[in-house]
Amino acid sequence: MSLENIKGSLETSFQNTIAIVQFGHPASNSFPRELLDKLTTKINELSRNESVSVIILKSQGVKAFCSGASFDELLQVENEEQGTKFFSGFAHLLNAMRNCNKLIIGRVQGKAVGGGVGIIAACDYVFAAPESDVKLSELAIGIGPFVIEPAVSRKIGKTAMAEMTLTAHEWKSADWAFQKGLYSVLSNSENLDNDVQNFAQKLSLYNPEALQEMKKIIWEGTEQWESLLIERASITGKLVLSDFSRNALRQFKK
Repeated sequence: MSLENIKGSLETSFQNTIAIVQFGHPASNSFPRELLDKLTTKINELSRNESVSVIILKSQGVKAFCSGASFDELLQVENEEQGTKFFSGFAHLLNAMRNCNKLIIGRVQGKAVGGGVGIIAACDYVFAAPESDVKLSELAIGIGPFVIEPAVSRKIGKTAMAEMTLTAHEWKSADWAFQKGLYSVLSNSENLDNDVQNFAQKLSLYNPEALQEMKKIIWEGTEQWESLLIERASITGKLVLSDFSRNALRQFKK
């Protein structure tokens, strides 16, 4: 396997004023820190790009949308500072998506776990295939979905977030996620790309200034996330060093 594959990939293409960002990693589209940083940088860059009005966020392949944090990198964390730095990657990405002045459409073709659920929750509108089950498995590895919780709770409410978190070994169906508001639309797998493209095309024809103002309204009341998500990263960075977490991560890798 090449070094590029191990680090993952990030590709951006453009269709008129629509930017299509696709991330990928051979380990079920998981995120090593370097790939998280690249995606964050790309979202910030597109936010400043006046020729872009809408962003489509998608992942490679047909099975998993995103399996969250890289277990290989989690096992390499040796102290709280390293742990906080790693989990702050998700904090920076969620804040970049929140602060981006372009509407972000999520295209979810498969299952999502942990941080992947957080990324979905940070999208402004989400199309998902019926196979797109979700799970917050963090408690099973000795941590919790602390960094992504504000984004998930904002979309589905505290009660549903708690249900997902406390049933850490249980998949929630795509229909469940749709009923709770995590997904905006459920599309047949064969129609997913067309549905996403058609919706993005319609949005791109609207007044860009109106879209930007709408984005601000959608995210009103989340200004404290700049500091809150970093504080949550610190909590997770400490817990991942516990014996429970180390043993659980090794078992999950097996």
